[in-house]
Amino acid sequence: MEATFTPVLPLAELGDGTMRAVMVGSTRVLLVRTGDAVRAYENRCPHRAWPLERGTLAGGILTCANHRYTFDVTTGRGIDPGDCDLVAHPCRVEDGTIAVAPRA
Repeated sequence: MEATFTPVLPLAELGDGTMRAVMVGSTRVLLVRTGDAVRAYENRCPHRAWPLERGTLAGGILTCANHRYTFDVTTGRGIDPGDCDLVAHPCRVEDGTIAVAPRA
């Protein structure tokens, strides 16, 4: 069964190298754009559930504002200390609009 994608934001409103939290159903999801790629991650740090939207994004690295853990936003993998990864959601761009599906 194919995932149901929900339109959440015009692509033009998410600049390169930026992030923004949006709602997908009852889940807060963090959109991250690097170049032409848009990715969607659960908006909670996997360590202490701190909102990732409060963190910083620089050079494709997301840093949690709470305890400074870092994540590679192109893969979702934890970098430092590297013991957990971000929870990804299916994401695509349709007709200039970012659409996200809940995780299966």
